[in-house]
Amino acid sequence: MRKIVSRINTSSVEFRQYAAHNRALVAEFRAKQQAARHDRPARDLERLASQGKMRPRDRIEKLIDPGTPFLELSSLAANMEYDGESPSASSIVGIGVVSGREVIIRADDPTVKGGAWYPLTVKKMVRALDIAIENRMPMVHLCDSAGGNLTLQSDLFPDKHMAGRIFRSQSILSKMGVKQLSLVFGHCTAGGAYIPALSDYSVIVQGTGAVFLGGPPLVKAATGAIVSVEDLGGARMHTSVSGTCDYPAATEDEAILIGREIVAQWEQPKKWDIQRETPEPPAYDPEDLYGIIPDNIKTQFDMREVIARIVDGSRFHEYQPNYGTTLVCGFANIWGYKVGILGNNGVLFNDSSLKGAHFIELCNQNNTPLVFLQNITGYMIGQDYERRGITKDGAKMIMAQSCSHVPKFTVMVNGSFGAGNYGMCGRAFDGRFLFAWPNHQIGVMGGDQAANTLMEVKANQMKRAGAFDQSELDTLWDTTRKAYQDQLSAYYSTSQIWDDGMIDPVDTRNALGISISAALNAPPGQQGYGVFRF
Repeated sequence: MRKIVSRINTSSVEFRQYAAHNRALVAEFRAKQQAARHDRPARDLERLASQGKMRPRDRIEKLIDPGTPFLELSSLAANMEYDGESPSASSIVGIGVVSGREVIIRADDPTVKGGAWYPLTVKKMVRALDIAIENRMPMVHLCDSAGGNLTLQSDLFPDKHMAGRIFRSQSILSKMGVKQLSLVFGHCTAGGAYIPALSDYSVIVQGTGAVFLGGPPLVKAATGAIVSVEDLGGARMHTSVSGTCDYPAATEDEAILIGREIVAQWEQPKKWDIQRETPEPPAYDPEDLYGIIPDNIKTQFDMREVIARIVDGSRFHEYQPNYGTTLVCGFANIWGYKVGILGNNGVLFNDSSLKGAHFIELCNQNNTPLVFLQNITGYMIGQDYERRGITKDGAKMIMAQSCSHVPKFTVMVNGSFGAGNYGMCGRAFDGRFLFAWPNHQIGVMGGDQAANTLMEVKANQMKRAGAFDQSELDTLWDTTRKAYQDQLSAYYSTSQIWDDGMIDPVDTRNALGISISAALNAPPGQQGYGVFRF
């Protein structure tokens, strides 16, 4: 493959302007992420310390192998919900290496309302289990939760993808033979009791760990019986009487040590064998990405410059370089793994849509994972394009992408609007992982377009009614645009868990490398719910 020839002038005024803008966005992101990870009221930290408990991130640090990375997912989940009461949606999820095995780690955060589950906590847990199922990855649960937030029960309990889905997915993992381990550091109450019960292995800490469907207050209210936490669901009772838990541990450190010993007994999965070469860093500095992405979402840039800062040796074999030029397609390596890349260089026309569909089929033919780099305003609209069949050509790309059997990965590097989001493997299309940069915006259309469209409709209504009011139209435009701008932001989309986390652009290569490695635990065409659909 040939090295991409970069045409970026890193000394230009434009480059420095863009770099300053994007570095400021990343600094804001880092500050918000730091706060979500570590800022807690002193009383909550003191309560944890008085119970002899570690903070959840300290537990994870001791669990994973020394010197190995931990790819945290959805670190800013719920950042715009619940008046800021649920940082990271009250849970930590990520990919780590434990005793030499890649695993999904899911940890309750007892520093937030005692680890109580909010609706977005449940959504994050369900997504973690989806990742485990899709990629056939073992899962370690670090349990320490007061259970569901009862004031929000209608938003976390009854529907298909709410709390019950957690336990359904745990059962599916068991059916697939994918291992699960629960380390019980605190209370597992009500539905939360089923997490260790549905795991293959469980370790419970004496004195602080407890598993019960109803705690002592509920037992007293329901039956009149008075019983202690230890007698009802403590470590001694569950490991010597009920058999609900497998191993007692005197301390959290011992529980983690036992957990690591358990994982060490698991067989190493045989990974799907794809083309791979010796990894090498990009030939161009990834920090150049700050100066490549414009400070205006509407300004176009060359996606090849992005690719050159992500792939091995900045080498790229471009497919059909002179046809359908608004979509860049080609082969490269990321951390040695062969991938097919599709990156937007403008709106999707008929030719670029057909090119994309064909390239996706070629990657499936060759068992090559797909990476989508989104910066898309949608498929081209207008009478001429409809007469040429743009809807049908766009549908061909969507169908090829939807029916793809190879792993798919998406990075939102800028805008994602309209049906272009669909063709480029948006959230609805079961990509293995989807990440977003801080400058990312997503919506049916841009704020100005939405405001102009609704204003046009309203103006026509007024004309038909014979009561035209320009001030009302101006108000409609302002309120519509503001509402759209608020919901277009990367912070809103990551808050709602429409992605698997916001990342610094320079971390894209590492995030993709870890994700691709994880995905290779599932054979092609055999991942996900489809294998076990009833």
